[in-house]
Amino acid sequence: MSDHIQHQTRLSPEQGFRRVGVGLALLAAGIVGAAYLLFGHTAQVMQYLPLGLLLLCPLMHVFMHRGHGGHGGGSRSGTAR
Repeated sequence: MSDHIQHQTRLSPEQGFRRVGVGLALLAAGIVGAAYLLFGHTAQVMQYLPLGLLLLCPLMHVFMHRGHGGHGGGSRSGTAR
């Protein structure tokens, strides 16, 4: 098993604020866009909602498996299969 090295980068307060500001601006733009689609084009959004839910399943599967090391099964040591 290899050791994981954690790298920590130190940001100045100005750099951290810029990153937070850009993140908040993108979040606000996403919320405004979602509200526009939901309230202005409700019929079209509802038409593609089942497809969107089906497409979210593989994405959730990929991102949720990142935390536990995949399907390799590695917690048992010294046991024969």
